[in-house]
Amino acid sequence: MPAARLDWLPLALAPLLMLLAWPLIGSGSTWLTLTIAGLAMGMIIFVVSSGLTLVFGLMDVLNFGHGAFIALGAYIAASVLLPLAPWVEADSLALNLAVFALAIFAAMAVAGVLGLAFERVMVRPVYGQHLKQILITMGGMIVAEQLIKAIWGPETIALTLPASFRGAVLLGDAAIEKYRLIAVVLGLVVFLAMLLVLNRTRIGLLIRAGVENREMVEALGYRVRRLFVGVFAVGAGLAGMGGVLWGLYQQNITASIGAQVNVLIFIVIIIGGLGSTAGCFVGALLVGLMANYTGFLFPKVALFSNILLMVLILLWRPQGLYPVARR
Repeated sequence: MPAARLDWLPLALAPLLMLLAWPLIGSGSTWLTLTIAGLAMGMIIFVVSSGLTLVFGLMDVLNFGHGAFIALGAYIAASVLLPLAPWVEADSLALNLAVFALAIFAAMAVAGVLGLAFERVMVRPVYGQHLKQILITMGGMIVAEQLIKAIWGPETIALTLPASFRGAVLLGDAAIEKYRLIAVVLGLVVFLAMLLVLNRTRIGLLIRAGVENREMVEALGYRVRRLFVGVFAVGAGLAGMGGVLWGLYQQNITASIGAQVNVLIFIVIIIGGLGSTAGCFVGALLVGLMANYTGFLFPKVALFSNILLMVLILLWRPQGLYPVARR
């Protein structure tokens, strides 16, 4: 069978948006600063959204409790970074990278374990029932927020970037924050890893085959349910990683940090095509760029710029940029 042809048109949207913004902004250095900031924000939004995209795209589960894993990841990062403040403040790239990596791994591990429990207790009884999934998972997120307040307290917690991640690098007259560049690199790594695992590995093949024809895969001796539970745990772990990145991006966290990001997550997923990894990636970049450009050019429009972007995309492609064929 001939290979499916890639639709390149959605991939051109982000570069097109950058080109359209250039003459409006006027200054090349300001445009470059805003563009890098938008790409960094988009990459962080992609990491935050990727877990839910994975769960919805492969398991058809509408998990409105996804924000709980984001918030948990941010608070686990705080529990790692604050006691290890000497490592955070050390003038050593090795120590800074070590504490950053430790925070991410801890957040992913704890969020993944919580994801296993969440899937077993709350999601498994309502597979295939979208309305019940929305109600139950939203209730789960509310409970999780209250538990976070009970454990860590209701006060806002300040997060400090590791010393080596602070400041900016100069590209001509443009000052680019180091942490934004790190966020771009991490977002690309997560995106490429997801594509590689889903399309180039045996486990990815089994997961996709289980989505298309579960009975046939089970008849071959594979336990599809275990695969799907693993997918849910990985999705929760990615949300935990996103919580770390978003918390450091904001430099403070509250128990409602996950609920605040939930709106952006669902905008990105709807723009992308309800479960498409590539669509989620492109949608997140568009959301990040749009937020930064409109915030600079038209501050009053910035409040609803992402909603406007979603409306325009859906008017052009009602099923999103890369719609999942079976929906």
